[in-house]
Amino acid sequence: MPIYKAPLREYRFLLNELLDFSQYASLPGFADAPADLVDAILEEASKLAEEVLLPLNQIGDREGCKLENGVVTTPKGFKEAYQLLVDGGWPALVADTAYGGQGLPNALGVIFNEMVSSANMAFGMYPGLSHGAYSALSQHGTREQQEKYLPKLVTGEWTGTMNLTEPHCGTDLGLLRSKAVPVGDGSWKISGQKIFISAGEHDLADNILHLVLARIEGGPEGVKGISLFLVPKFLVNDDGSLGNRNGVSCGSLEEKMGIHGNATCVLNYDEAIGWLVGEEHKGLRAMFTMMNEARLGVGLQGLSQSEAAYQNAVAYAVERIQGRSLTGPKEEGKPADPLIVHPDIRRMLLDIKSFNEGARALLVWTALHGDLSHRSDDDKTREFGDDMMALLTPVLKGYFTDRGFMNAVDAQQVYGGHGYIEENGLSQFVRDARIAMIYEGANGVQALDLVGRKLAQNGGRAVFAFFKAIDDFAAENGGNEKLKPFVEPLLRARKDLEAATLWFMENALQNPDHAGAGSTPYMHLFGVTGIAFMWAKMAKVAHDKLAAAKDGDRAYYETKIKTGRYYMEHVVPETATHLVRIRHGADPMMALAANEF
Repeated sequence: MPIYKAPLREYRFLLNELLDFSQYASLPGFADAPADLVDAILEEASKLAEEVLLPLNQIGDREGCKLENGVVTTPKGFKEAYQLLVDGGWPALVADTAYGGQGLPNALGVIFNEMVSSANMAFGMYPGLSHGAYSALSQHGTREQQEKYLPKLVTGEWTGTMNLTEPHCGTDLGLLRSKAVPVGDGSWKISGQKIFISAGEHDLADNILHLVLARIEGGPEGVKGISLFLVPKFLVNDDGSLGNRNGVSCGSLEEKMGIHGNATCVLNYDEAIGWLVGEEHKGLRAMFTMMNEARLGVGLQGLSQSEAAYQNAVAYAVERIQGRSLTGPKEEGKPADPLIVHPDIRRMLLDIKSFNEGARALLVWTALHGDLSHRSDDDKTREFGDDMMALLTPVLKGYFTDRGFMNAVDAQQVYGGHGYIEENGLSQFVRDARIAMIYEGANGVQALDLVGRKLAQNGGRAVFAFFKAIDDFAAENGGNEKLKPFVEPLLRARKDLEAATLWFMENALQNPDHAGAGSTPYMHLFGVTGIAFMWAKMAKVAHDKLAAAKDGDRAYYETKIKTGRYYMEHVVPETATHLVRIRHGADPMMALAANEF
């Protein structure tokens, strides 16, 4: 069976040393998260991931979900594991205390979700989508809706979904046909069909709350006529008890390449009773709350599959003997040396390791600033937090999942032929990771969102704030000889990112295809630069800690510095290539006529 151990030392480094959560102890939520409590949470979460969810990962992949007579059953063990999740209070970890949540920082929730997803990505989608539904209702629902539905979502007794896609429209939601007709008592009748609905029907919870995009009959065409509705699987009585089954049913389960343990459904709405969430014709505004949270969760999935695949590839490379080192035998008493001696094996492993540690830092750093945007009493801190969340969400979703899939493939490559054999588990990591590049907005859409919307917001305030954060770090640490191997490559990457940003500003307005042609290289350039920034910050902490470190910690910090040096020297130079591609513009891509492809 594949292995997974939660990287607890990494989490402690991020929370206690790099980000120093203790400095925020006076803020709401952080005050309830002292280091000893956080450490206990991490320990218990790791046990849930390693002992309960990991053993179910291959079972879920082999068995999948089943639909019989309209009832969907999840794979063996999933229902019991979900009940353990609920009993442990995990769905309530970062939810508002007003609805029974624990109110802890979302940065801690991100770490918990990484553990769950690394151990069992398909399982983790059930509570993950529920929290997205919670967020949408908590921000856009009426007080009555919040009081009626949120407590059960917070405990995990009920789950939630998001319903956007239809057979004829995915990203282009303006084409959707699902309709809503007013009943006259404040409710609506929802009719239509939705596809690709993750966790759309299952046996884990008593009720499922569907958030459904539909067009009010007679409403405007296009996206300006889309509204959002709450449609429960079972209607809920005034006293909170469950009533009649609503007019929503699972028509079929999608036959998928991966994430077999999650029920991806075709849902049919036949005059199902629903309630408007937010304003009429402004459903996308409310749904984007859920979508943006989901996009961060999907970026996390890219990291999680990269981490799980990496751990298994390292174990295999250390144990598997194959060939001799190019510089002479390393293990004389054996007929061959372990794979780990070969430079190309190390290249693949270090590409993955340096990404994992840097990407995790960027993810938690971003989540922390998201927390501060809501909890800080300083206007500038709140503004910076809002800006970083908006700017980096498409980068985390798009770049992390592109790279996460590539890393899973490279980990599979370390195994050679054995990586192609199902029982070793690498095939599942590759197949599961592949979906993360597609859903919640395919990565090309994320790149367009970054270039077409996020760069220009507030006159470019967010991207220039990001540049300033790098410049401030470089100004403070540029004279430190030990940090020059980090600061100098970081500044080169930052220069390439700024040059690409200015090129879009100068060229994309006159020809929008330039933005489309360069958007994915730009997203990758941004991702590499963001991770380089984190590696520079981590290297500073590691160097500062080395002098007084004991043996175990000393080895950890030295390894951290070596891994960061690899990223700066072998990965960061990619930014120059991305810049060249961007500057070539759209002309080479648009030169062929349609019949020349």
